[in-house]
Amino acid sequence: MRGLVVIDYTNDFVATDGALTTGEPGQLIEDQLVSVAADFVKQQDFVVMAVDRHDLHDDFHPENKLFPPHNLANTPGRELYGSLNDYYQAHQAEIYWLDKRHYSAFCGTDLDVRLRERRITELHLVGVCTDICVLHTAVDAYNLGYEIVIHEKAVASFDAQGHEWALRHFKNSLGAQIVD
Repeated sequence: MRGLVVIDYTNDFVATDGALTTGEPGQLIEDQLVSVAADFVKQQDFVVMAVDRHDLHDDFHPENKLFPPHNLANTPGRELYGSLNDYYQAHQAEIYWLDKRHYSAFCGTDLDVRLRERRITELHLVGVCTDICVLHTAVDAYNLGYEIVIHEKAVASFDAQGHEWALRHFKNSLGAQIVD
């Protein structure tokens, strides 16, 4: 069985004026990312929107020292970007929304339980940032024994070198399959 995790494809991470935007690299993957999600929904595979959620006054979160405020609860920046938002609105009943607080979609969430109860062994990843949240989710998936598939044309980062490094790391260190 296979599942798809769409990671952090929000206005703050993708829109030109997003608080921590990937900008053009993130915008260029929109059509491919939505196409992958639609294919998984059509096939009745488990689809997860794993979305970063932060609170402005959370003084204990380590990301607050590293990045400007982003994906704040109840703000437009946390909404899904572009046509993914439209797709999600039309298919909410078929997609599992997962609030996450850390880079990895597994850290502090019920993602592993949700995948295992559906007997999912093959985990497909798309979204942003390739070298941060996608990477940390992939590492946790590897450590939990999932087969990992990365959709190369549906991941992006604001750091081109980090993006390329992460793609190599997925394949060479995590045994992930990289597909177009």
